[in-house]
Amino acid sequence: MKRLFCVAPMLDWTDRHCRYFHRLLTKQAVLYTEMITTGAILHGQAQRYLSFNREEHPLALQLGGSEPQELAACATMAADFGYDEVNINVGCPSERVQKGAFGACLMAEPLLIADCVATMQAKVAIPITVKHRIGIDDQDDYGGLYDFISTVAAAGCKTFIVHARKAWLKGLSPKENRELPPLRYELVYQMKQAFPDLEIIINGGITSLSACQTHLQQVDGVMVGREAYHNPWLLAEVDQAIYGSIPTAVDRYAVLEDFLIYIEQQEAQGVRVSYMGRPILGLFQGLPGARQWRRYLSEQMHQPNADAQIFKQAAKKVLDAQPRFL
Repeated sequence: MKRLFCVAPMLDWTDRHCRYFHRLLTKQAVLYTEMITTGAILHGQAQRYLSFNREEHPLALQLGGSEPQELAACATMAADFGYDEVNINVGCPSERVQKGAFGACLMAEPLLIADCVATMQAKVAIPITVKHRIGIDDQDDYGGLYDFISTVAAAGCKTFIVHARKAWLKGLSPKENRELPPLRYELVYQMKQAFPDLEIIINGGITSLSACQTHLQQVDGVMVGREAYHNPWLLAEVDQAIYGSIPTAVDRYAVLEDFLIYIEQQEAQGVRVSYMGRPILGLFQGLPGARQWRRYLSEQMHQPNADAQIFKQAAKKVLDAQPRFL
């Protein structure tokens, strides 16, 4: 599995419908689930949280938790379900996550994360990876990040996904923690130089494939988050631009037609159209008519009688806005 390009785990966004849609755009990018807590899996409905479409591979499950045995039990279930990787969330700064004793606050406990990795890796053959920040609160120096990575790597972790911002555990919202702490890409580059045998993937503030290509000169992979969600057509160029695949002719309307087949199949199983419509709101981003497309869907897909036809009606608004050439 080549993690040259990954779509970040995004809570309430990268569900299985979103991932199916993204896979229509890129066959090679690695997709990640939204963060799922160990408690939700072990004490909730595992089938509901772990099910996915076989077309989503390569696919990683991101877990939120800090108890080694619970994480190992979830990793075992993930392997049985067919996931290609399990990722531990050591980056989310929200107060709710902190109260659950996982996420970014665990950067202060590298020995615990090392224990989690070792316990999980002893149970499964698939990779156990860690997604984390460059530091927390007043810690965002080379030494602290070096110690964290070296400690966790010694336990068997070979892949680190580094969000190039530190997290403030108090005083900033999750949104502010994604925007206000400055990006320090150079610190992530230094980690790759310090640990040449590890796979270092950079994350944070990346919004273009040209930026991805620049980062790939320094690290092993890139992870893109909100830009991939709001402007998903970016993913249609990933296989060629990042992986060097032979370009194939595809257009947004063809992708929409393919996704409509999926929507109709899921609709027949009782899935509401509104759950499946959110990830494609940005499909026509940058084109004339994109605003009408988003507005129409946002108004219509939550209606009780909404069905797959509303997407065809919305697409007509984009077509009607296209310039006509003689």
